[in-house]
Formats: sequence, C-alpha cells, structure tokens
Amino acid sequence: MIALSAIDFVGHGLDRPECVLTHASGALFAADWAGDGGVAIVSPSGMVRRVTAKRAPEPMRPNGIALEAGGSFLLAHLGPENGGVFRLFADGSLEPVVTEVGGRPLPPTNFVLLDRWGRMWITVSTRMIPRHGAARPDVADGFIVLVPPDGPARVVADDLGYTNECIVSADGRRLCVNETFARRVSRFEIRDDGSLGPRETLAVFGEGTFPDGLAPDVEGNLWITSIVSNRVIRVAPDGTAETLVEDCDRAAVAETEAMFARGELGSARLNLTLGARLANISSLAFGGEDMRRAYLGCLKGDAIATFEMPVAGVEPVHWRADLGPLIEAGLLDTTA
Repeated sequence: MIALSAIDFVGHGLDRPECVLTHASGALFAADWAGDGGVAIVSPSGMVRRVTAKRAPEPMRPNGIALEAGGSFLLAHLGPENGGVFRLFADGSLEPVVTEVGGRPLPPTNFVLLDRWGRMWITVSTRMIPRHGAARPDVADGFIVLVPPDGPARVVADDLGYTNECIVSADGRRLCVNETFARRVSRFEIRDDGSLGPRETLAVFGEGTFPDGLAPDVEGNLWITSIVSNRVIRVAPDGTAETLVEDCDRAAVAETEAMFARGELGSARLNLTLGARLANISSLAFGGEDMRRAYLGCLKGDAIATFEMPVAGVEPVHWRADLGPLIEAGLLDTTA
C-alpha cells in the first residue's frame, strides 16, 4: 500500500479536474469547469493557465478530454441534458465533432479516447436525464460509440452499467471499459471492421469500489481508480485485483453502499469528499521521465494528486504531441 503521506499535489486552483493527461514535456492537462469550461494546463513549473471555450452553445462541461496531434483538444461534454464531443483550439475557439449518432443527439457524454489507429472511442454512461438516476445496480443503458477514420459514428456496444473510461490494448485488438455502477471492468474483442465481440468480464468489484478511470502498465496490468472509496487498484490480466491506495471513511462508504442497494444513490452523495487527502479520485495517468509517476484526476479537489508507482505505465498516444500552438499562445512554459 502507498502511504497517504507519500502523495503530493500539483496544479492548485483547478475546477473539477476529472480527467488528467500527461505529456513528455512534463506538462499536465486537465478537464476544467471554470467559467465556460475548457482545459487547464499545468506547466512543469506548476503554473496553471486555461484554454476557455468561446462562443459555446452552452457552458462546456468537459468530463473526459483527449489531446490531438496538433495541440488541440477533444472535450466529452457532460452537460445537464446535452452531450457530444467538441474540439477546443488554443485560441478558445470551439467546433462540434460528434453531436449525434444515427440521427439521435448524444446524451451527456462521459469520455473520449483516440487510439494509435486513428479511431475515436466515445462513452455515454446512460440515456437517463438526470444521469445519476442510473447510479443503480439494476440500470444498464450506457453505450460505446466508435468513430473510425473513414466512416460515420456508430454504436458498437450497448446495455452497459454506467459506461466510463475505456482503453485500447497495445495491439489494437481489445477494448477494456469500466462500468461504474455494474462494478466491473469489461473487455471486448475489436474486429477488423471496428465492431466489438461479445462482452467479457475481466474483473468484478465488491463493497466500496466503483471503477471510473483506468490506465495500462508495461506488465499488462490495468490500474483502476474508484470514486467514493478513493482507491487505486491493480487488475492483472487474469482479473486478480490488488489495492495500492485507499483513502476513505469506512462508515461513510458503508452508508453509500446502503443507499446504492436501495437505489437511492444520487449526485448529492456521490459528490461528497470521503477521504482525508484524496477528493473523490476519478482518473489516473502515468507520466514522469520514467513513466513511473501517477497523476490522479478527481471530482471534488482543486489539485492533481501524484505519487511514485511500483511499475512504469504505457506511453499514451498523445505523449509526444506537438504543443507548438499552446506555447505560441503563451499558455505553456515547458521549462521547470
């Protein structure tokens, strides 16, 4: 177990940094809800600057974000009633990328991922409005959208239990996804045409674990973050799970469990901070010179937690993306 005293914080003054990205330059990028929303940029020196959306159809509420090769960002918009994926440029301009699938508008959208083959993967946790009505063990109406490089967006997996972050394997043949309120990690074969095979269960979690974010390491494990219990869990390829970090009040977690079992778990309860140092952690990104430093996104804190990992992570697709537009705009200083 990692001692809570070994956890440091960087990038203070953030606003709901749910999703965190790392870069070879040492810069960090986080989803940001300040003002009309956008991306917070943490320079290696710790300085925080923001790219805020301009002339958005409504305030952007990015949940998941992705860094593109040219220094722009994709935002998964988690609006009160509307969703979609939007592109945010360094000057704050915004353009829609995917706002509907099969002629139907996307509901509030959780996550967006770009893989090494130019495919975009989008997760929608639920079709219910408000979305936390789906924070129940008996609701499974989340889905996954694929946007191939040369074709229209289409739903490739459905009936999932609150779809959250997903990741594509190094060989491009498997997709793993967290189902938060089904309390499991699921795995799909990616076929040659981009369609997915039947859902397989990789790991199922028990009391206090609600999987949200995930990231792979070089040994083939997945590292899972759990909201509510502030846990970081290593899931081996055979599904064996081991907890590395935990920061929670056991009595408060038990009450959350009781509410979940009764179907009464809502946003008020899920937005509580139940840890001594961690504030409802939601994502994990590997970074640092040797890819052995973890950076944690969170729902309620204003900074990014960080600590040394026992194993190196896999370099993300965007690890060496061109940050020229951000540097030229004065948004990023790459010197420590």
